[in-house]
Order: sequence, then structure tokens, then C-alpha cells
Amino acid sequence: MTALGMPPVPPRGSGNLRGVAAFPAAAHQELANTQLRRNIGKATHTIRAKRLSVTGELPDWEQLRDAGAAVKTDVLNRLPELLTQFEAAVTARGGVVHWAADAAEADAIVTDLIRATGSDEVIKVKSMATQEIGLNEHLEEQGITAYETDLAELIVQLGHDKPSHILVPAVHRNRAEIREIFLREMPGVDPDLDDNPRHLAAAARKFLRHKFMTVPVAVSGANFGIADTGTLAVVESEGNGRMCLTLPQTLITVMGIEKLLPTYRDLEVFLQLLPRSSTGERMNPYTSMWTGVTPGDGPQEFHLVLLDNGRTAALADEMGREALHCIRCSACLNVCPVYERTGGHAYGSTYPGPIGAVLSPQLAGMDAPGDPNATLPFASSLCGACYDACPVKIDIPSLLVELRHQKVEHASFGIEAAAMKAASLAMSSSRRWTTAQKAAGLGRLLAGKKGKITSLPRPLAGWTEARDIPAPPRQTFRQWWNSDEGRAALAQAREKGRQQ
Repeated sequence: MTALGMPPVPPRGSGNLRGVAAFPAAAHQELANTQLRRNIGKATHTIRAKRLSVTGELPDWEQLRDAGAAVKTDVLNRLPELLTQFEAAVTARGGVVHWAADAAEADAIVTDLIRATGSDEVIKVKSMATQEIGLNEHLEEQGITAYETDLAELIVQLGHDKPSHILVPAVHRNRAEIREIFLREMPGVDPDLDDNPRHLAAAARKFLRHKFMTVPVAVSGANFGIADTGTLAVVESEGNGRMCLTLPQTLITVMGIEKLLPTYRDLEVFLQLLPRSSTGERMNPYTSMWTGVTPGDGPQEFHLVLLDNGRTAALADEMGREALHCIRCSACLNVCPVYERTGGHAYGSTYPGPIGAVLSPQLAGMDAPGDPNATLPFASSLCGACYDACPVKIDIPSLLVELRHQKVEHASFGIEAAAMKAASLAMSSSRRWTTAQKAAGLGRLLAGKKGKITSLPRPLAGWTEARDIPAPPRQTFRQWWNSDEGRAALAQAREKGRQQ
């Protein structure tokens, strides 16, 4: 069993938790894709409106959010105890529990379990955890073919693409693009297939039905694990998950250790919070729950891989551990003005948007020189919409500010630090501050007749890449105060005050 909190410095996670480029550079590239911006804008506005409608129906919505937050806090406070209880419950009901410290270990465990069945194919339920560990890519390297059965995940897989949204991985694709992907990549597809959504779904259903009936191994994630009963739950909208969870002979589930709930009764809260916050539905069309192995019914071999992959490191951070409350609903993405314009690929990690900006650095770290994760906490306007939308009240803006603070504390001395040092020195005495203010007046030369500084030379160019800087005023406040104009204004204000 994993010893939570040990060693003294818990290892960070690996896998698909880090991009190859800093967020500003990646976002700049994505902003040039006008089709992507239209697709994401339309989708997020639609989901956001549906969510507001169904949450507004509940008079106790805020109390439900409080309850969800309280349960998740309790889970993290008692995580070692609950994991031990969960392992015992799963084992008692015929399941086999495996512990994976990181992505590489989880990939190896799943690969060995699939090979033991003799199959070189596996069907998959949509799973953020398996995306996080890069399972599909690893299985391909080992000669095992994984078939995504969620329609959006299948689109991403056939398009040799990456997910851009937690809930709707192919949100950046429109139906014309999907048709082209199916015609190019899907075996046996009708060459006359059009872009009618019903026809596209039917083509995917026909392709997958044979796999459901013939592939003996399935891999899933889990939305929730119940500590006291050993039950696992998956919620979905298409029925593909139900097929994967019931038809194969062997079921392998990969679950992050933070997905626990203490009791079966706690599901009552989360089965109200999750569908309303994610798809804007009162209830998910398919909610599947299973407990171990039932002879003659469903998979006869069940393996559960409990994944750490940086979660212990996040748990060790007294403030940052709040990110582990996340139930992967994506509500924060759908209200974020930054995500809406850049899409998910700019974040680099499996987890995009506001929650990704705090979760990815927590899981994988951000302290290495030039680490792209170090730019994620700054990928936010701190408007607070994500906190208002979060069903378990994760204070994402405060976490972003804390991660920015941590980044600055660990950063090497650079241009920003030098600027702050110079400002501190200037403000340490009135004489220095007056001199600095007079020197700042030279900026009027850069502003010219426009009255704005639109570009600064390197290394200060970053200040004007996304904004103009107003020209410094002709007078400092002290100069105005000591001028005839200032003295007259002060005398007029005093006279007005006496008259009142």
C-alpha cells in the first residue's frame, strides 16, 4: 500500500500533466484559430445556460454545494484511513486492488493485466485518469489497441488529436470536421456519410457495436469510489460506459485516490451536484455502479488501480490540497473568459481551464527552469467566475494567487525581481521617490502625440505585448500640490467645506 505523506518530500506526478510550451506562447497560437474559438464559444455558452437553468430550480443549491465541500474536506483529512477501508471492501467482494505511485507504474500494471487475458485489444470508458497517465499511447507501444467508446473521445482518437475539454473532449471540432475524420479514419464507414449529427452518431455506433460484443477486456475510470462498501460509480450520457462495464470478461478501473466518498449515502449529494454542473442535466442518463465481482453477472475479473501520481504531493500542501476536491465537472471551464478564447490545448495538460491551472502544477510541480506549468497560474483574469460555478466551492482564484506567490518565491533573480527591487529602493525614501517620479516623466517622449506607450524595447517588451501604457502625467502629485493651481484648488475645497 502507498504510504501517504512519505517520503518527507512526496514525489510529483508524471504523464500528460505538462505541455511543451509556456501558456502565453501556446495561447497565442490557439487564438489564431478562429474556427476553434467559434466552436468553443458556442458550446460553452450553451452548457452554461443549461447549468444556470437546472441549478436555479433547487432552493437548496447553495446548501448542496456546502455539503459537497464538507464531504471532500473530510475525505482528504482521513484519506489514509478511508483508502485502507476501501481496499478491504473491494477485496472482500472479489476485486483485486493495485497501488500505482505514478503514471509509469499504472501503465505497467494495466498492460500486464491485459496481457494476462491473452487479448491484444481493449475497450475504454471515458476516463481523465487514463488520459493523465497516457495509457492509450503506452498500450500502442506495447502492441495493444485501445478503442475509445465515448463519441467525443472516439473523435479525438480517430483525429490523432488531444482532448480540449474535461467533459466534451472534442468541443473544438464542428460536425463538418467530424465527418471528414470519420470518412478518413473509421473502417467500413459509408462513403456517402453526411454531417447530420444523428448520422454521425449512427456511424460511430455501428463501428463500436462489434467491439462491444467481441473484446474481452475493458478499462474504465471512476467518478466516485465508496469507502464503506467498495462500490465504484461511473456517470455518462451515451450508454457506452454501461456496455464496457457489463459485457467484457475482465474490467480494469483506474481511479485517482482522491475520488473517494466515505459512505454510500454521500452519493446523494454528488449525484445532484455533478450532472447539473457538468451537462446541465437533472440526472445523468446512465449511472452505473458495481461492487466487486458477481458470479454469472458482468465481468468475472475486476482489478482496481489506485493512482497517486502527485496527489500525495498536493495533499501535503495545506492550501493547495483544496484542488483535490475537484469532481471533474468542467463548470469552471464553461464560465472562464480565458478558456473560452484559447481552448484547452493551450494549457498543455490533460486538465485545462481554471482547475487545470491549479491542479497540474500541484500534481506535476512547476519549479524546474522554464517549466511550462509555471505559467499556468498566471493564465487567469482572477474574475472569480470559476469559484461561483464550482459545485464543491473550490476557491480557485485564491489557489491561483497562492501558486503565483510560490512561483515568485522560488524564482531565480530576473527582470521582474530586479524591477521589484528597484521599486522597493525608490520607495524607501521621499527623496528617491521624488527623483524616480521625475525620471518617469521621460516616458512622455516614448508616448509621443498619441499619449500612449505602445511598445517598449526588450527586455521590457512583455509589458506592452497585450496592452498600451498611458503616458506619465505632466506633473507629479507633489508638483501639482506645490503649484499655484494646486494651492488654489485646496483653498477652494476648504471654503466649500466651511460653507457646508
